[in-house]
Amino acid sequence: MGELSSTAAAGGRATIVSGSWRPMAMARSPLTWTSLLFMGTSMALGLGWFIFLVVGLTLSTALTIIWVGIPMLALMVVGWRFAAIVERTLARLAFGVPIPTPYRRLPEGLNPLKKLKVMAQDPATWKDLVYLFLRFPLGIFEFVVAVAVWSFTVTFLALPLIAMESGGVEIGLGFVSIWAGNAFAALPGTAFGLVLLVMAMYVTRALAVGHMLVARLLLGPNRSQEENVQLRERTAHLRASRARGVDAAEFERRRIERDLHDGAQQRLLAVAMDIGRARAKLDDDPEGARALIEQAHTGTKEAITELRDLARGIYPAILTDRGLDPALSGLAGRAPVPVEVEVDLPERPPAAVESIAYFIVAEALANIAKYARATRATVRVAREDSWVVVEVADNGVGGAVARPEGGLAGLADRAATIDGMLIVDSPPGGPTVLRADLPCTW
Repeated sequence: MGELSSTAAAGGRATIVSGSWRPMAMARSPLTWTSLLFMGTSMALGLGWFIFLVVGLTLSTALTIIWVGIPMLALMVVGWRFAAIVERTLARLAFGVPIPTPYRRLPEGLNPLKKLKVMAQDPATWKDLVYLFLRFPLGIFEFVVAVAVWSFTVTFLALPLIAMESGGVEIGLGFVSIWAGNAFAALPGTAFGLVLLVMAMYVTRALAVGHMLVARLLLGPNRSQEENVQLRERTAHLRASRARGVDAAEFERRRIERDLHDGAQQRLLAVAMDIGRARAKLDDDPEGARALIEQAHTGTKEAITELRDLARGIYPAILTDRGLDPALSGLAGRAPVPVEVEVDLPERPPAAVESIAYFIVAEALANIAKYARATRATVRVAREDSWVVVEVADNGVGGAVARPEGGLAGLADRAATIDGMLIVDSPPGGPTVLRADLPCTW
């Protein structure tokens, strides 16, 4: 029952297991009535699977003495696995409880023999077969109980109508028989029907939970399979995060290389040329040489400024020395629009989190200056449970989209390197809100 409850909770919504058991709540819940519909059709569907299995397996087994039976058996394996998939879907729709797929991964390629070999060696395939065989007797039990309980309930609820139509009705309760000659006299039967209605909803809920326990046991993964699935998902996530981190680092390397080539390197080259020309003119044209030296001096200061800005873009010293609040305030002070900064962190997060938060804000403010046409912006950094939440909002024109190879995509890649996530909400016309959730522990 614990596994079933955890599966239900993982879905993030009420299920037949986790939903309220209060009568009014059950009456309002659509899961009560979808469960009743499931019970009403349970026997017919179970009979269909039973006939399919008995006829198909008997025929294909008998025909194995000739080659025709072997491909028929293979088709039966595929067929009952498909039937199990249908049952998982019906359980999710009727009871609100998703049953994870327990199957082993099939080999890639078009070779059907390899795929069939994996299917035949997969214990989940044979658990599916057991479930489908049990489905018929289980369906008979569920159908009989549901029909009996709800038939009595509906009959007692409708006693006044029956009395009106037939001119009276006799109510037999064991050894006691009561005659109701009119609708008013049959109202106590309706009151008893309301009691039966509550009992019928409880019986339906109990049948649904029991069916889910059987389905979860035979159609779902066991504990070791669940752990393996979680490990594979975690491995795939880490692999994707690592790849995105490598892409982000490569993008940043290319940006630094481009900035050095187009900025500081060109200025230093111009300085070297000016100094060379000044040295050539030093004897013949001292004034011209002085002007060239002044020009070289100015170019050197501009190159130093660009190198300082580039170093700040790699990792600002103020972030290391004083933390996020002063570093973000410095960014806001250099922004072309008024920026309100609010940092509420009880303690400094890890350096990687600080760095990523800083560059998210820096890139967001740069985009606001280039594209948003905003008149104001806000930056908020706060601790929420084990996450550092970074929000940058502006009142600009909106329409920001994270495109491949774009700045926002690069920020998402940065956040993904520490299992963080980045969300951009920017409808046309604004406002734009960029939110990054960065874990403080990983």
